[in-house]
Amino acid sequence: MAKKPIKALVKLQCPAGKANPAPPVGTALGPQGVNIMEFCTKFNEQTRSLGDTIIPVVITIYDDRTFDFVLKQPPASILIKQAMNLKKGSANAKKAKVGTITKQQLEDVAKIKMPDLSARDLDQAVKVIAGTARSMGVNVEA
Repeated sequence: MAKKPIKALVKLQCPAGKANPAPPVGTALGPQGVNIMEFCTKFNEQTRSLGDTIIPVVITIYDDRTFDFVLKQPPASILIKQAMNLKKGSANAKKAKVGTITKQQLEDVAKIKMPDLSARDLDQAVKVIAGTARSMGVNVEA
C-alpha cells in the first residue's frame, strides 16, 4: 500500500475518555480540516478504561483529511503524583519539599514510562524519573 502524504503532526494532551470538540482539541484539529468528533469518539473509546489520567496523543493528519493517532504514556509528573498520592508538586522545588519517593516507586513509574523514554535500560529510566521528581519538589530516596 502506498504511503499517504502527511499534512501535519499534532500533539495534544487530553483527559482519558473525555476528549471533546472544545479547545484544545477543536482549535488544534479544526484548521487541519479533520473530523473532530470522529477523533474524539475514537480517542474516548481507546482511553475510557484509564480513568482521569492525562494522555498525550500524537495525531498524524494526511492530505486527504484522514488521520491516525498514537497514544503515549501519561507524563512522568502525573505518574509520580499518583504514586505518592499528591495533589500537586511544590511551587518552589528547592526550598519547599512535598514528600519523599522511594526507589521502588521510582522503578514502578519508570517501567510504565519506559516505552516513551530514550533510556537504554531501567536504571537510566529511573534516573530520568528521579530528575522529574526533584524538579517537582520531591526528595528522592537514595
